[in-house]
Amino acid sequence: MEIPVFNHDAVLAAVGPEEAIERVRQGFVEYASGEWSMPPKIYLDASPAGDFRAMPAKGAGLAILKWVTSFPGNPAYGLPVVMGVICVSSAKDGEPLALIDARAVTALRTGAVAAVAAQELGPEDARTVGIVGCGYNGSWAARCLAAAEFGPGVCFDLDPEAAGMLAGELGWEAGSREDALACDVVTCVTSGDSPVVAAGDLHPRMHLSMLGADGAGKAEAEIEAVTRCRLFCDEWEQASHGGELTGAVRSGAVSRDDVTELGAVLTGAAAGRGSSEEITLFDSTGLAIQDLAICAAVLEAHRAGTVKAQPVRL
Repeated sequence: MEIPVFNHDAVLAAVGPEEAIERVRQGFVEYASGEWSMPPKIYLDASPAGDFRAMPAKGAGLAILKWVTSFPGNPAYGLPVVMGVICVSSAKDGEPLALIDARAVTALRTGAVAAVAAQELGPEDARTVGIVGCGYNGSWAARCLAAAEFGPGVCFDLDPEAAGMLAGELGWEAGSREDALACDVVTCVTSGDSPVVAAGDLHPRMHLSMLGADGAGKAEAEIEAVTRCRLFCDEWEQASHGGELTGAVRSGAVSRDDVTELGAVLTGAAAGRGSSEEITLFDSTGLAIQDLAICAAVLEAHRAGTVKAQPVRL
């Protein structure tokens, strides 16, 4: 049996930022409507270096299993933090359909959800956008936000060269952390090892998307900052145990009733931002349904002949 393999470049050639945004948006709607299913993410500890994650989902006639890493120290060895593969099968008969590079899919769906959250939860007239963390996933968050017509933007990173390169690509500016946090829409994509947002950084009309805290013990905002915001997340169970909300939940400062899932907002089952002056925070932990949405788009592009794959014989 031969199946197609889509490497990093093939994935990015198949799905652009605009399509990624719409696909991820629809994936949240399908999941919230009960059409797609997603068992809990499984973590396999590999301390002290990092961890592995197994992420299954089913929908749109497909079933996927994403096997992906998070090894924060990898750049010192010339390796990406995130690596892995997504196995795609037919949900009808179990036939293997494709192997897809997980790093590229992760970047696209991470960037896309930042744009969807900004569109739904940011102030209606929001334009300025700040990026805190301009690494690989942060750069795709910026590209997706620009594709969604947010900007001008301010890029901040501890590595000024990374911030400058991203700003130059998009026609934005490189600035300080304070400059980025002063924007209407702020997206944080750091390692989550220590908070980059304090309560004193909050201001009316601000929307925060926190994308870096994707496991237990990680946080990009101080608990006091989290509790001062109107709270949203991608999926409660995952966010409350291994996301930006975890610290506030464990301290008793935040409960399930305080948090609205993004899918509920997208389907009209729950309200989003309450006023233009409100401060909103979206906790994104990364869902397999987002990966599924991008994988479906890759396979459709392949069937249409717009992207090539390398065949492998099993």
